[in-house]
Amino acid sequence: MSQKIMVVDDSDFMRNLLKQILEEKHNVIGEAENGADAVQKYFELEPDITMMDIVMPVKNGIEATAEIKKRDSGAKVIMCTSVGQEKKMEKAIEAGADGYITKPFQKPSVMEAINDVVSN
Repeated sequence: MSQKIMVVDDSDFMRNLLKQILEEKHNVIGEAENGADAVQKYFELEPDITMMDIVMPVKNGIEATAEIKKRDSGAKVIMCTSVGQEKKMEKAIEAGADGYITKPFQKPSVMEAINDVVSN
């Protein structure tokens, strides 16, 4: 089933790469380049799933996830992290992240993470 997805990353390249993977099966309804923008757009667009980078300017992905989850406990957030950021990943899970994928993005792991979040 197609999901409405918002992609959040401060890198244009990473957002576009993730969009290319997602758009084969899902509807990318919005993008944000920092956590503050992500929180605002989340409540405007109401995505089924938010793909959230951890390290971003203005407000990081962990702070943005915590803020979204506080206002919408049913929000589904998948964190996007670089290899070697295990400590940040633990904090993201504590903030309410529903899953995670690691960069560089691989189509099978992206789709698996979405399926896991949708089925839970």
